Amino acid sequence: MNIRFEPFGVEIEVEPGTTVLEAALEAGVHINASCGGEGVCGKCRVIIEEGEVTGGISEKLSQEDRDKGLRLACGSLPEGDLVVRVPVESSRDKVALKALVAGTAKLAEPIGAEDLKKEGRFDPALAKVKVSAPPPSLDDNRNDVNRLLGALKETGERKFVFEFEAIRDLPDAWRDGDWTVTTTIMRPVDRAGSRNHVIRVEPGDTSDRNLAVAIDLGTTTIWAQIIDLNSGEVLGQEGEFNGQIGYGEDVISRIVYAGKPGGLARLQEAAASAINEVIKLAVRKAKVELTDIGLATMAGNTTMTQLFLGVEPKYIRLEPYVPAAAYYPPLPASEFGLSLADHVQLLLFPSVASYVGGDVVAGVMGCGMHKDPRLTLFIDLGTNGEVVVGNQDWMACAAASAGPAFEGGGIKFGMRASKGAIENFSVNPVSGEPAIITVGRSQPRGICGSGLIATVASLLMAGIIDEAGKFNLDHPSDRVRQGEDGAEYVMVWAENTAIDRDITITEIDIDNLMRAKGAMYAAYMTLLEGVGLGIHDLERVVLAGGFGQSINIERAQVIGLMPELDPERFSFVGNGSLLGCRLVALSNDLRTEVGGIVDKMTNFELSVAPGYMDNYTSSLFLPHTEGKRLFPKTWGQLQEARSAMKEIRQDD
Repeated sequence: MNIRFEPFGVEIEVEPGTTVLEAALEAGVHINASCGGEGVCGKCRVIIEEGEVTGGISEKLSQEDRDKGLRLACGSLPEGDLVVRVPVESSRDKVALKALVAGTAKLAEPIGAEDLKKEGRFDPALAKVKVSAPPPSLDDNRNDVNRLLGALKETGERKFVFEFEAIRDLPDAWRDGDWTVTTTIMRPVDRAGSRNHVIRVEPGDTSDRNLAVAIDLGTTTIWAQIIDLNSGEVLGQEGEFNGQIGYGEDVISRIVYAGKPGGLARLQEAAASAINEVIKLAVRKAKVELTDIGLATMAGNTTMTQLFLGVEPKYIRLEPYVPAAAYYPPLPASEFGLSLADHVQLLLFPSVASYVGGDVVAGVMGCGMHKDPRLTLFIDLGTNGEVVVGNQDWMACAAASAGPAFEGGGIKFGMRASKGAIENFSVNPVSGEPAIITVGRSQPRGICGSGLIATVASLLMAGIIDEAGKFNLDHPSDRVRQGEDGAEYVMVWAENTAIDRDITITEIDIDNLMRAKGAMYAAYMTLLEGVGLGIHDLERVVLAGGFGQSINIERAQVIGLMPELDPERFSFVGNGSLLGCRLVALSNDLRTEVGGIVDKMTNFELSVAPGYMDNYTSSLFLPHTEGKRLFPKTWGQLQEARSAMKEIRQDD
């Protein structure tokens, strides 16, 4: 059967029994599918313009939707040829990624290349050394390797191991370069006791082209930076959505999918393909050659790392939650589908536990927390939520089961921060009329994480919802109403949207956000209580990740997501995972510190940690059941707002 996807004009032939979602994935057409095709999220809405399907009908679709030809792609089985239109709310764009590129570049970095140089720690893991030697003669007929060893010793280099590929290429390289060659040397972490590995030889002098690529393998997005290892400069940076998204928004969905026949291989291929695309774009932006990349560094959470390596991940989600390994040796990048030369080594950040991975370790390194005496709370907010508390002497860490609400998952009109997503919101407490701002300043299509936080905070302060997240149905505004999913507030009327439907926020949405923020706040509390400390003992809070960069601290405090501390104590590290990857490429000294960071970190399994469930239950309130103690400023503002509204109504 033939399926054509519009508005992309992409066609594909599929066998009977292939769902529309499976066909789209095979054709390279993205359709949002938060639940990995289980039919429970309702995100994969498509319009069947021509042809017939069976299935695809769900309680997530109203009768009006069905009459318009809308179906869920994950459950729709073609009965013949189809023309399928992917509506804007079911697709994705890169507006948010471009914004993050610009934003990240402006962030102050705790450690940079110039700092490393000043401290004498600029020592890249990969070096290119140009050497020359006299040509052989009857009086000097040493073999080509010995000739190179002699030339290298004259530069001060010692202790070498030659990779076979370098030996194979050396005879021609010597002669094509007129007895000048450039050796690419992979330096060991322990410079004193280990050997340098000669992994490549090239004719002539190519020492000015010594590049590395740093890769952040995120659950939702993948980032890459091209780094000049001679200067430490970032030459180009690019991001793309992780190709695994169509198989599930979160790690649990992907672990489940990996257990299906051929699932692990498909997920590995999807990740490698997306990484290759990001590297290609970054190389183009840097105006360099792909062949000049000699080193790759990568960080990802534990599941993403194992999926990329093709390592069975199912035991990560099964009690007692055991990953395959904490550390992986340097690996040949090309063996895992990366479009890099055969000699390129891949250095992976180690994990701490099943749900605290290399991306967190890289972020801790990037912000310098492991060398800072101040009590710090490190929060990585994204598809998953990871938390670290501690300082230069000790660290405790945990993963909070926050779910994907902060990136639009589990929210009726939730979406990522792409074009048309409501990213900011305020409401008139008397009339109930809103003011909204969307990403790209275009017609609204849905609501992203930052918009969700702003909306709930504003509705709470206006008295349109109460501290339990329930709507005040006595409010005079016609935007507060009973909908098909219960009480809701109409953020945008249908005629003003890009999707021809009222965009609403429901009590179910608010409850999902409260559970997500409750899981995060309970994690902070549990870790601190576990070491005999409290929220107000924190001297600084570091936010990492794309969502952390866009969050409004004051509004996050209003709903109880962030601790109520002086905003001056908060800082943003941007993509900490990518920063850490860059640093280990630039400094073998920092590379040696990675193991020390892992050793300092004690993981708490929150599901069995004493006090966690009590903290979680207490956090299922706006901002908190102990609002007067933990959120005194917000609690006071709420009381003032309630009193003011009471006076206004009495006057009316």
